[in-house]
This record gives sequence, structure tokens and C-alpha cells, in this order.
Amino acid sequence: MATTPQLFEEPFDADEYIERLAWRTPGGGSKGGAEAFDPKRLLEEFENHIEELKQLDEKIQRRVEKLEHQCHREAKEFAHKVQDLQRSNQVAFQHFQELDEHISYVATKVCHLGDQLEGVNTPRQRAVEAQRLMTYFNEFLDGDLRSDVFNNPEKIKEAADIIQKLHLIAQELPFDRFADVKAKIASKYHDLERQLIQEFTAGQRRGEIGRMREVAAVLLHFKGYAHCVDVYIKQCQEGAYMRSDVFEDTALLCQRVNKQVGEVFQSPETVMAKLIQNIFENKLQAHVKEKLDETRRSDIEQYLKNLYDLYTRTTALASKLTEFNLGSDKHTFLSKLIKNIFSTYLESYIEMEKDYLRTRSAVILQRYYDSKNHQKRPLGGGSIQELKERIRQRTNLPLGPSIDTHGETFLSQEVVVNLLQETRHAFERCNRLSDPSDLPKNAFSIFLLLVEHLCVDHMDYALEIGLSAIPSADAKNANLYFLDVVQQANTIFHLFDKQFNDHLMPLISSSPKLTECLHKKKEVIEQMEVKLDTGIDRTLNCMVGQMKHILATEQKKTDFRPEDENNVMIQCTAACSKVCVYVSRQVERVRKSMDGKNVDTVLTELGVRFHRLIHEHLQQYSYSSMGGMLAICDVAEYRKSAKDFRVPLVLQLFDTLHALCNLLVVAPDNLKQVCSGEQLTNLDRNLLHAFVQLRVDYRQARLGRHFS
Repeated sequence: MATTPQLFEEPFDADEYIERLAWRTPGGGSKGGAEAFDPKRLLEEFENHIEELKQLDEKIQRRVEKLEHQCHREAKEFAHKVQDLQRSNQVAFQHFQELDEHISYVATKVCHLGDQLEGVNTPRQRAVEAQRLMTYFNEFLDGDLRSDVFNNPEKIKEAADIIQKLHLIAQELPFDRFADVKAKIASKYHDLERQLIQEFTAGQRRGEIGRMREVAAVLLHFKGYAHCVDVYIKQCQEGAYMRSDVFEDTALLCQRVNKQVGEVFQSPETVMAKLIQNIFENKLQAHVKEKLDETRRSDIEQYLKNLYDLYTRTTALASKLTEFNLGSDKHTFLSKLIKNIFSTYLESYIEMEKDYLRTRSAVILQRYYDSKNHQKRPLGGGSIQELKERIRQRTNLPLGPSIDTHGETFLSQEVVVNLLQETRHAFERCNRLSDPSDLPKNAFSIFLLLVEHLCVDHMDYALEIGLSAIPSADAKNANLYFLDVVQQANTIFHLFDKQFNDHLMPLISSSPKLTECLHKKKEVIEQMEVKLDTGIDRTLNCMVGQMKHILATEQKKTDFRPEDENNVMIQCTAACSKVCVYVSRQVERVRKSMDGKNVDTVLTELGVRFHRLIHEHLQQYSYSSMGGMLAICDVAEYRKSAKDFRVPLVLQLFDTLHALCNLLVVAPDNLKQVCSGEQLTNLDRNLLHAFVQLRVDYRQARLGRHFS
């Protein structure tokens, strides 16, 4: 195998190279091949190949040394060239500096020469201009305007420049000597000014922006420039207000004129501001006055709606106009324009808002009471009424005759929604129309009106009527409508609270009025909660009284001491069945009337009173063995009703009562064991003894010894 440098190019594998060399050598293959393995021949081949590799290495080494020598020689030559270039560059830089200094010197000389020429030329130009003006002044002095510039309409721009300068000169001349010429110059000045304005107007009508720009530039130095702007503004508005929507027309007009103003006038922001001021002080103010004055005295509701709508649309228009260049402080400028239009209306706004809200709320309430054919009763006042209220709250005694409301709660969700709707609109108007410093105070005054009409005139009145309609605890077949009052009052509370959080809170959240509002809300709710608690308590008394009446009329003494003990059906008594039906109905009413924790609280109280009634009722009878079984059946039925309460305490009380009733039927010898049971072990021994005493066989069996 010939040895060449190409064999050692990457990637190079020494093992593979040796294998390939051995394979190519005759007798160097593996055993069992075509030719027998010959190690001597393979060794000889390896030694020859090693010699070849040494020769190749020497050859490559000589070549490397030759290339290194050549590289060193070229590096030295390149270094010499770089040094020569650096020297050349340094020489060129020096020449450049010399040239730069020479140019600066020449430029200084040229500037100096230019200053000298200007110093000579400027007085010359002034002298020429003065001579020219004196020539034109002589024509006015002679009264004969011969120059073509004053007689050629096409040179009106040049004539305007001359007459403007002559007008300034004439003002410095003494009046007694030059009165006539001053008058002629002034007359020509005004005549040219009028012609320029007419030319500007004609150009505007023809839509010639270039001509308008030229004339406006000439008029800029005349006193009539402001009149030119006024004419432009007036002509811009011709035909712009063809629709009924003055705000939309104004926005479109300003958008169209804004681009044109920038092309015509040198100070477009001033012209644009003047246009907007003219529109606000004329078109918008007249429109607002017409809309508001026609309803201010005849229809306050429509007046407030119009005021809110017009003010909202005006501020929205002003917001759109801020995208135009109106000067440095355009927001203040637009705010003043809006204030000038609405200031007289906004000053009296809140009083009119309160008057309307007060009147409207009274109408809504009166319309409701009229629909019920109800004459609203005075709630009374003074020390006697306050004393009655305190006694009623503390004792739950019905002071005065009960009123029959025929099931009417005198609470209307429709009325409440209408009142809240009117108040919501009032809050929205208040937020938009009130000064930021007066907003919390105004919002609070509206809230007080809501409290007055919704909470006091409607809800509190309904609660008073509802309390008066609650019958006494011993009334028979009493209709308990107060729970319906509670249910509706609860719904109204939620609506009132939502109105408070959604519409009032954002207006007062960062002001001291927040504390007052929260205090007032808490005070009103607590007052009504006291009346609700009183009514619920008296209603529960009526429920218990009704149960007591059922038991008194339906329960017989023979129910628990049957004459024929052997012929008795073991089932609950009729009184028990009626009481359970009544209780289930009342529990369902409580659940419908209340929500949240209030349900559990009221049902807990009703359940405790229900248990106390049954407990006391059972202690009025004596029980035979079979009667005790019937009593247990009754208590088991009462216990089923107690499960409807879903209150663990009530169920526990009836479980204990059921365990107590077992004392009525248990064998005398087992009494002590039963009393030591899990449910009775913690009860007072006197209570256990009292139940055992209800047994008919108490004295005969001498059961008292079990408690000695």
C-alpha cells in the first residue's frame, strides 16, 4: 500500500489503518483464509512500512520548515509596508491640517467681507425704501395717485404692503400740518383692507385655498385681520347646521375646518379656538337655552333629563375637540366655555333635583296606597307614643286594638323598584352635574331622601301596620301575615343595599360623607330590625298560642287514661296530629320568609318554645301504662316535626323529652337504670321525679323510693 499524506486526513483511525495494511499484505490475513498466515512476512511488511512513514515524515517536516521560512519573510515585508503607509498617512494628515487652517482663514476673510458689504448695502436698501415711500407719500400729499401699484387691481398685494407702511408713518406725523394727507392714507388703508377681505371671502366661497392663504398673510399686518377671521368663521358655519343634531354637526364642522385652517392661517390654533368659542357662545348656548327654558317650569322631570343629556353631550363634544390644536391650555379653555353655558342651570340643579325627587316619590307612594283604597294612618309622635313603643319592645304586649289588614302587607316591590329607579337616575345626574367639591354632599342629600321615602314612609309604615295587625297570643284562628312583611322587607333590604353599594358608594367613597352615610344606613336598618325582631317574636307567641289552643280544645284527659286499656290503638292522639300539621305549616312559612342565618335563629326560637309548650302540656296529665305508650307516640310524632326544623338543639330537646316519657311506661324496678341512661343522666333529679309522679301507679307502687 503506497504511503501518501492523504491516508492521514481526518477522520483518521489507527486501528482501521493497521487492519487495512495487514489485510493487503500476502499471508497477513486471518487463519482459514485463502492463504496461510505468515507472521514473518507481516513483520517484514510492517518494518518496510514504518521506514516509508519515517521518510514521509522527513519529507513533510522539510516542507513545513520551508513554509515557515517563507511565512517569516513575508511577515517582515508586510511590516515594512505598514510602516511606510503609516509615515505616508502622517504626512497626509499634516497636509490636511494645513489645508483646514487655510480654509478657516479664507472663510474668516469672506465673512468679514460679507459683513462689510451688508453694512454698506443695508443703509442703501433702507434709503431706497425710504425714497420709494417718500415718492408714494408725495402722491398722497398732492392728492394724485399716479403710480400703477395703486391703480392696478392685480398689484393689490404690493399696494397693501406700501399703504400699511405709510399708515404707520402717518401716525407719527403731527396732526395740524398733515391732517389731510393722514386722512387720505387712512382712507386708502381702509379701502385696501376692505378689498382684501372681499378678496378673501370670494376665495373662500370658490374654495381657493392658495388665494386665501396669500390674502390672509397680507392682512396679518392690518387691523382688519381679526375681522377677516370673523368673516371666515361666519362663512364656515353657513349650511353646516342642516340637521337636528347640533352636536354632531359641530363635530363634523370642526373636523372639516381644522385641516383648512392649518393651510390658510399662520396661527391656526387661534383661529380654531375662536371658531369653537363662537359656536359655543351662539349655536350651543341658544340650543341649550331653548331646550331647557321651555321645560324648566312646566315639566321638571323632562327639564332634568334634558339638562343631563345636554350637559353630557356638550362634555362629550368638548372631549372630541381636544384632539385639535387650540393652544397650550385647551382643557381649561373648553371647561370655561361649558361653564358659561350651564352655570346658571347648575347653580340651582341640586335643589330642583331634590324637589323633583321628593314630589315624585310622594306621588309613587300615594298612587300605591290609592290602588289599595288605603288611607294612610298617622304613626303618631310625642312622649306617649314613644312610651308605648318602648313598652311594646320590652314586653311584646299589644298596646291598642289589633288592626285587620286582610292579609295586605302594604309593601310593594314595584313601588320599591320605582323609588330606587328614580334615585338611581338622580345619582347619575348628580355625578355628572355636580361640582366635584359638592358631589359627596349632594349625593348624601339624595340618599337622605331615599331613606325618607323608602325606609321611613314605606317600609317603616308597613312595619308599624304589620305590628299593629299581629293578634294577641290567645287569639283563636289568628292569621299571621307579619311573616309576609318580613319576607318582603328582606327583599327590599337587599335592593336597598345594592343601590347603596353600586350607585352611592362610588360618589362618596373618598370623602368624609362616607362615614355619615354608613352611620345613617346602619341606624335605619337597626331601627327596622328592632321592629322586625319584635314582630317575629310576637308572631312566634301567636304560633305557640295557637298550638296551645289546639291542645286545650283537642286533648282530653282520657287520652292518656283510657277506660279500656285492652282495647286501645297505639297511635298518636288527634290533638298531636293537628299540632304537628300546624307546626309543619309554620316552619315552611318561616323558611319562605327569611334567608341565611335568620332562618336557623327563628326556627331555633320557635323550636325551643314548641318544646317548652309540649313539655308543660304533658305535665298536666296523669298516665296509665297504656296512656304512657300513647304519650310516647305523641312525642315521637312531635319529634318527627322537630326534624323539619333542621336544628340540632331542637331535635336534641325532643330526644330528651322522648326519653323522659319512657319513665311513664318502664317497670318500677328498672326506673333507676333508665334514669342513669345516656340521655337522662345529666338531667335534674327533680325533673325526673316530676315525670315519674305523673304515673297513675306512683303511690301504689311507692315509686318515690327510687329517687330517695
